[in-house]
Amino acid sequence: MSDEIITVQAVSRAFGRTVALADVTLSVVRGTVFGLVGENGAGKTTLIKHLLGLYRAERGRVCVFGRDPVRDPVGVLGRIGYLSEDRDLPEWMRIGELMSYTRAFYPRWDDRLARELLELFELDSGQKIRTLSRGQRARAGLLIAVAHRPDLLLLDEPSSGLDPGARLDILSAIVRTVADEGRTVLLSSHLLHEVQRVADQVAMLHRGRLMLNEPLDDLLARHRALTLRFAAVPAAPPAWPGALGWTGRDAEWSCLDNGQGTPCRQAAAEAGAAIVEERAPSLEEIFLAYTRRVAAGSSQP
Repeated sequence: MSDEIITVQAVSRAFGRTVALADVTLSVVRGTVFGLVGENGAGKTTLIKHLLGLYRAERGRVCVFGRDPVRDPVGVLGRIGYLSEDRDLPEWMRIGELMSYTRAFYPRWDDRLARELLELFELDSGQKIRTLSRGQRARAGLLIAVAHRPDLLLLDEPSSGLDPGARLDILSAIVRTVADEGRTVLLSSHLLHEVQRVADQVAMLHRGRLMLNEPLDDLLARHRALTLRFAAVPAAPPAWPGALGWTGRDAEWSCLDNGQGTPCRQAAAEAGAAIVEERAPSLEEIFLAYTRRVAAGSSQP
């Protein structure tokens, strides 16, 4: 059995003149939490719809469990739990009826787990879906996505509508439980601090293009947020090979170093500066640095 649950090879998709995905290649291995991050409109939902077989790749190839989700939806969808960003649930049903309805489609539905989630999410099985708040809809959607113990859990902006405390506690519990059982999670979100809390691997999409794709620990370890003080006020920021843009004034400037150029202290000495502060950046800081660099017209990721 292959360890690759998802394989996306050189996939492109456009809607009219809008490029949704541009030559995207990535893979997701079994038992990991894969964070797919990017701003709204970056292409995250479009990619997920390819994994569900709702879109056929215009160019490239998509495999889930080694199968084409468009040609073999039965072999793929029965093993996926999916929470959509839209929370599209039948308005006329009660939560208990939704659970019974969903159970009929999944032989591995776990009644005990469903009841535990119902209690965890503080939901009333007798309440009608049309009366639920946005946060309660998100909880109900998570319940039916997880209770059949899917091999792959696809979460598209799962925190939307949840208060900060609830979304961190619930997401952490669900994501880690699934991953620790050897199942796989793909978590799509524009809330990077949440992804940083739970993800093993991170892929960054920006305007349909894949900017980064690597283990989260490696990504965080090789980037450094630096503040430098120059002996003389520079006329312009230095030509620093690893810098992803500069901010500052006079003799003190800050940058985010991507770890792919000259070692920081050597580069600082060569530029006539001293490093006065060095720290590990957050995932959000790294993402913003790359997107600003792309916006500034750099051809390098």
